[in-house]
Amino acid sequence: MSKLDTPEKVVDALEALYSNAVNALTSSLETYLNEGKAPPIELRTARTFCYPALIVRYDPEGPPPPISRAFGKMSEPGTYMSTITRPDYYRPYLLEQLRPLMRDYPVEVEVKPSGSEIPYAYVWDQADAKGLDEVNPAELARWFPSPTLSAIGDEVADGELHEPGSTRPLALFDGPRTDYSLKRLAHYTGTPVEHMQRYVLFTNYHRYVDAFCDWGVQQLEKGSRYTGLSVAGGLVVDAKTPDAKSAIDAAPWRRFQMPAYHLMAEDRTGITLVNIGVGPSNAKTITDHLAVLRPECWLMVGHCGGLRHSQQIGDYVLAHAYLRDDHVLDGVLPPDIPIPPIAEVQIALQQAAADVTGEQGDALKKRLRTGTVVTTDDRNWELRFTETARRFNQSRAIGIDMESATIAANGYRLRVPYGVLLCVSDKPLHGEIKLPGAANRFYERAIGEHIRIGIETLERLARDGGAALHSRKLRAFDEPPFR
Repeated sequence: MSKLDTPEKVVDALEALYSNAVNALTSSLETYLNEGKAPPIELRTARTFCYPALIVRYDPEGPPPPISRAFGKMSEPGTYMSTITRPDYYRPYLLEQLRPLMRDYPVEVEVKPSGSEIPYAYVWDQADAKGLDEVNPAELARWFPSPTLSAIGDEVADGELHEPGSTRPLALFDGPRTDYSLKRLAHYTGTPVEHMQRYVLFTNYHRYVDAFCDWGVQQLEKGSRYTGLSVAGGLVVDAKTPDAKSAIDAAPWRRFQMPAYHLMAEDRTGITLVNIGVGPSNAKTITDHLAVLRPECWLMVGHCGGLRHSQQIGDYVLAHAYLRDDHVLDGVLPPDIPIPPIAEVQIALQQAAADVTGEQGDALKKRLRTGTVVTTDDRNWELRFTETARRFNQSRAIGIDMESATIAANGYRLRVPYGVLLCVSDKPLHGEIKLPGAANRFYERAIGEHIRIGIETLERLARDGGAALHSRKLRAFDEPPFR
């Protein structure tokens, strides 16, 4: 047990405890594999394999000061605690959260082993080369801590209230929930979580990936702030890679359900692109997991059906409201909960569109329209249009797709700033249906410009440092101190 008085000392203590726990667990696994000896029960009763707990006690003489920032603030006296994983990876984030708390409030901070054990599967990578993959997982679970679904949940993010006087959560996600998602991210995206950046783009067409990689390689070749491009399948290219584009084309990205591409920069301020495929289920899956990285922002750049006669193929839809017919989040975020637009993201998207297209004023307004987007879970919604026509009319929707509302709603739910810019690829209500010939012509013309708008938006936000993104509108009245 140690009491600490600076954020740096706190994170150092977390790193030391976590490292000791992982080393002890790995060492015990190796002993079991090599000698058949199970770990002594004393190791587990002494909490040797446990996550470190970060505890912040706040007991002021008066009410909390009315600080208006979005995070790093206390709204109630009490004891706050969360288990922490990978403090080395999360060091910048932890320091960002602790500095205002320890500067502006009379808090006492403590770091000690928790009662929550690190499942052996979450240190699998460190022991995999030593033969751990040859052992029956059920046998390992007899002797070593294993993942328990009952210990993994989003109760804090989903607004579960706490009894007066009880220990309150310090962060939205604890150690087991975070580790679970870190493993799922590597599985789905085919890339290391260490390569993931703090600014995220989602798309549902691989042609966008090609355009993103082409642009990324150009940036590497001209010596920009980007240091490398990590590609699904384990490939990393940089300015010295010969024929980088051919290497990227040959990468085994098809093995992965939602391949990711990371244009990396210092302090993880680069851009991650994830091809999430089609549908709200995929959109929820990837955002559930990406949220534990605490990204600065995520944006959807995809296609939509235009619902207005005045729209043209290739026009843009900047979503500022959503008709949520995706249904995948209804159980945790009811559809009657409004999803507000994030002003800073909306402004950056519009400014980026003006810069990339070269159009201003009325010319830009003809191509970029702000309005409501319908997100449906039925790709063949056209076949039952008579059932939905009145609803679409009442919503004043101007576009329809299958992912946008899910991306935005899960960003709202999990406190990640979000935005959506769609490109009209067909007009199903007006006889312009997406058929192969017209679709290919549209793709060739529109994709490069569209992805560049998304990139320029995130670059603008990154230049501002992301501070303005963390809006108080994303935070509840009973909110953990960490964002």
